[in-house]
Amino acid sequence: MLYEDEDDFFMGSPKSKFFDIVFNANRDIVKDQLLKVAERYCAMELLLEKYLIDKDESEIDALIKTTLYEEADAIHERMMDFFIGNVGDILTQNE
Repeated sequence: MLYEDEDDFFMGSPKSKFFDIVFNANRDIVKDQLLKVAERYCAMELLLEKYLIDKDESEIDALIKTTLYEEADAIHERMMDFFIGNVGDILTQNE
């Protein structure tokens, strides 16, 4: 799959726009949004460990690496959704 380059001349990617917003929006709003992301990440990590209780940390890491490889396109799409959603949340609060 051909992914949109960060330095796309005409529009830029959701990733590049995300970083533009993060670096230029109100610092407190960005901080709150990033704390929400970190909280969600930690919750998902706990869920993963809970449901893979019979696996040790190295096995979980191997599963993650395998998923990153095998589901690269789906992960890319989710990342773009992540960037777009967070940009929307930051901009809405920044107005």
